[in-house]
Amino acid sequence: MDFDFSDDQEHLRDAVRKWVDKGYDFERRRAIEKAGGFDRAAYRELADLGLAGLYVAEEHGGMGMGPVEGMVVMEELGRGIVLEPLAQTLIAGGVINGYAPDAVKAAWLPKIAAGEALVVLAQQERKARYRLDMCAAQAAQSGDAWRVTGAKSIVPVGDQADAYLVPAVADGKIALFLVERAASGVTAGGYSTQEGGRAAEVAFKSSPATLVTLDGLTALEHAVDIGIAAACAEAVGVLDKTMAVTVEYMNTRKQFGVAIATFQALRHRVADMKMQLELARSMSYYASLKLNAPADERRRAMARAKYQLGVAMRFIGQNSVQLHGGIGVTDEYIGAHYFKKLTQLELSFGDTLHHLGEVSERMQDTAGVFA
Repeated sequence: MDFDFSDDQEHLRDAVRKWVDKGYDFERRRAIEKAGGFDRAAYRELADLGLAGLYVAEEHGGMGMGPVEGMVVMEELGRGIVLEPLAQTLIAGGVINGYAPDAVKAAWLPKIAAGEALVVLAQQERKARYRLDMCAAQAAQSGDAWRVTGAKSIVPVGDQADAYLVPAVADGKIALFLVERAASGVTAGGYSTQEGGRAAEVAFKSSPATLVTLDGLTALEHAVDIGIAAACAEAVGVLDKTMAVTVEYMNTRKQFGVAIATFQALRHRVADMKMQLELARSMSYYASLKLNAPADERRRAMARAKYQLGVAMRFIGQNSVQLHGGIGVTDEYIGAHYFKKLTQLELSFGDTLHHLGEVSERMQDTAGVFA
């Protein structure tokens, strides 16, 4: 199997890396964090690069690309710990493109691809933990119109987004709806998240909704799997930079008159961190390559990948702090922000223990070794 990236993919990586290096430095990120954790101007810059339309078909103004291109982009955004939630745009583009009726595609995909509409997934509920089949929100139909009532938690940039993808129970079965933030009955209370981003508690009270699909659980599982693959790729970028700043610090920090990078015990620890990084990278590739596989195979792959990435994020993040000493947790130092981002990503779309359970539940007779 050829794991080399194509010329187009390398050009895409280079374009995003240049934007991160020149247009989204640590000072700009700190300013966005202090201003609330989301900057519409920065998001539009991502859209101007074509990234908002990555998973949108060309006929609707998008780039019509696939999971590998999404992985390449998210790795580079991870290197810059970019706060703007492009992963949510990939989810919205992929789900609407794959499940919505033509009228909904025509109405929303061009706006998503152009960066004119930011659509985010609002699926988390207080009692559901990470289970996707538990949903308290309700949808009622009157003629051709739908209305949604319920509450969703930790919705990414929920008080800034233009619309939400909302799972709700309709006639005893989970369906997926699109609800505009400006619709009647929608209230959103925003707050800053621990890694510097933004989220909101969103409530719907008989809010007008557009039906995306009645097979909502299937679409929701696919949406979360797109999110897991994006989180894995983003984590690889964060881990790469965490390793880089750690090694740079060890080469400059001196004890007993020599750089601590010369201490054999610490070099062994960095070697272990590097091993975890490459395991994480390979499992991120695996997740992206399995994103368009049949549902059962895809769900197994995402659980395996997210588990391995969770192990790597904890190991590398915690060891980076230990190797830095006290400076590793100071707000002024970029390494602490990488650590906080890794902590947030480890909990996104199911934490490590949750996905270990998913791996166990989905294990087949071969345990995946010969399949």
